Amino acid sequence: MTQPMHPQLPAVELNAANLEGAQVYGPAEAEHNIGQISHVQGTGPNTRVVVDVGGFLGIGAKHVALDLAQLDFRRDDSGTVYARTALSKDELEDLPEHQQ
Repeated sequence: MTQPMHPQLPAVELNAANLEGAQVYGPAEAEHNIGQISHVQGTGPNTRVVVDVGGFLGIGAKHVALDLAQLDFRRDDSGTVYARTALSKDELEDLPEHQQ
């Protein structure tokens, strides 16, 4: 996946319908998914996403919340939305558990 070449999602498309289920990639793990967005909370500049990190097939995953601005959302050639973060998988796993 050549992520930097894919178009960035415009602000109008940063909504739950487009973001939930998106794979999250870290800075050094360009080819490896480090999490998945499970849901979106809020709207506008206060929007946060909950990322499921670790676990296997959703079992044992840790849920962490990130500000929308901490992620760079793009759409690949097949139309699939994904996100990239400057945080590594270990850094995400070190964040406090998000309480729903």
